[in-house]
Amino acid sequence: MLYPIIIQPNEQLRRTNQVVQELTDELVELLDDMYETMLAHDGVGIAAPQIGKNLQIAVVEVDENDRFDLINPQIIESKGKTIFVEGCLSIPHVFGTVERAEEITVRYFDREGDEMEVTAYGYLARAIQHEIDHLNGILFTDKVIEWIPEEALANYYEEHEND
Repeated sequence: MLYPIIIQPNEQLRRTNQVVQELTDELVELLDDMYETMLAHDGVGIAAPQIGKNLQIAVVEVDENDRFDLINPQIIESKGKTIFVEGCLSIPHVFGTVERAEEITVRYFDREGDEMEVTAYGYLARAIQHEIDHLNGILFTDKVIEWIPEEALANYYEEHEND
């Protein structure tokens, strides 16, 4: 099932979301629905509050067939700093540079209920941090260093392809 994306301004995007207490078939189905919704909107990540669900769950896939279903994710370690442009399904046509950790280690539960840890670098680390921010009511626009007009994105990517 495809969900509509909650668009800013909306108070649902600003709340701290509930910790998942129990893995259910409905939760697994929600993860799949979130994934399909994310793909339908050309996203690389989506968090439950973006579809109106008050839960600590997110889905991230920056490389095809490398999907992360994150239940109750927590960053337990971070290293380095990097600045790059971000956008958001909930804030269409708005882009800006944001400083994030270059490397993170995240502890979470997967769709089978197993506790997992993953160390992510670069773009994957950025996407996971962006989605975890959503779970805490933080939007990338709260952290923007420099706004990038949509028509200037191609030039920005070209100029920073080796960053």
